[in-house]
Amino acid sequence: MNYSYNGKTAIKDPEKRITLENAYQYCRQISQHHAKTFYLATLFLPKRQQNPIFAIYALLRTVDDLVDMAEEKLTNGQITKEEIQRLLEGWKSRLKACYAGESVNDPILMAWQDTLKSFPIPIEYPLDLMDGVAMDIVFKPFETFEELYVYCYKVASVVGLMTSEIFGYRDKQALQHAIELGIAMQLTNILRDIGEDVDRGRIYLPLEDLRRFNYSEEEFMKKTNNENFRNLIKFQIERARSYYRSSEKGIPMLEKHSRFAVGISSINYCNILNAIEKNGYDVFSKRAYRSFYQKIRTIPFVWYKTRIAS
Repeated sequence: MNYSYNGKTAIKDPEKRITLENAYQYCRQISQHHAKTFYLATLFLPKRQQNPIFAIYALLRTVDDLVDMAEEKLTNGQITKEEIQRLLEGWKSRLKACYAGESVNDPILMAWQDTLKSFPIPIEYPLDLMDGVAMDIVFKPFETFEELYVYCYKVASVVGLMTSEIFGYRDKQALQHAIELGIAMQLTNILRDIGEDVDRGRIYLPLEDLRRFNYSEEEFMKKTNNENFRNLIKFQIERARSYYRSSEKGIPMLEKHSRFAVGISSINYCNILNAIEKNGYDVFSKRAYRSFYQKIRTIPFVWYKTRIAS
């Protein structure tokens, strides 16, 4: 292999020609390195669907990493917001060229361009994703859940919409449920990462919810874990679970061979909420996670539910 992923999503070598096999393998390695639950789920997909899914995730991760690394440089005064925006605009331009059929020598865009030959993913989806990631550059707290919903849609639900085109579906209502699953997963991410986000000076939960439970922003930033905070987190967990429950209705609408991968990903992500509960709602000092053993224990149930019982 002459082009491999080394833990960084910013490898560039314009002099080295990339094969399509190299490109997909690179995207696979990004998925395997960064998204253990996601990668596990994709292994149960037919081979013809795996590579396109890896291409989608690799684009998502690379753009997200670009912003994360740029944010650190922004804090240190090494880059400006305008320069970060130009980097994102550069990705948008390359993506538009990819859709236009222009030759590319980037492993992610090469894999993406090949994917488009079989799966017509609207360009609006990845562009929305980039706009969502850009919201972290000029981050400001979300006043209402409606504002947070827009952010979750752009950084997560559009991924569900893109992958739905690869999974295949027999009812367009499946797309609405894909949106719901994206909202649920992003809300789960937000709850799991509260402690890390506070260290970055950020609150992603809607401020209206803090007020609802009589919990102040100052308490949040001081990582105060009291009864009001625990009630706030219980409320957020139930909100996320309501989206998971609704999204389940979309799984039977997918092509049969795709249902298990979506089902296993959904249940393992939803189970992170159980881990938060077991940690006593302490999301400030404990990071909720599911072990590999816990993840594979769900396989028989999900297999029966999505294959035998459907």
